[in-house]
Amino acid sequence: MPDLPAAHRLRVGRYAEASRIYLLTSNTLHRIPVFKDFALGRLVVDQFRNAQNLGLANSLAWVVMPDHFHWLIELQQGSLSELMQKTKSMSTKAVKQRTGRNISLWQRGFHDRALRREEDLVKLARYVVANPLRAGLVEKLGDYPLWDAIWV
Repeated sequence: MPDLPAAHRLRVGRYAEASRIYLLTSNTLHRIPVFKDFALGRLVVDQFRNAQNLGLANSLAWVVMPDHFHWLIELQQGSLSELMQKTKSMSTKAVKQRTGRNISLWQRGFHDRALRREEDLVKLARYVVANPLRAGLVEKLGDYPLWDAIWV
């Protein structure tokens, strides 16, 4: 295989399957804590909901942290790359409109992990939404505004 840039190597062999469950993670550019401003974080949440409304993915659990997000989904149609490109592009556009600043919001690429149906999804969802607790951002999960899970 020829030498490929790191972002391209991440995509080699990536295969997305409809009805499969994935844990997706994406970081802000340079890990800048853009979403300390919860109003800006809600713009990312809007894109999670938009993806569900368009029938691209069912959101099972998510958390938007100051400098990244975790999103547990069941892919419905298209590819993970298409889903993430649309989500990141539309959230960037929304943040630019809200702030009036022309910024690059996201790092290139994303991390994905395909899950087996046998895995304990409720336990994984709890792990995802408990990120603010582990990061010391809040003392009680209910105090953090940027998370949701269908089971919790």
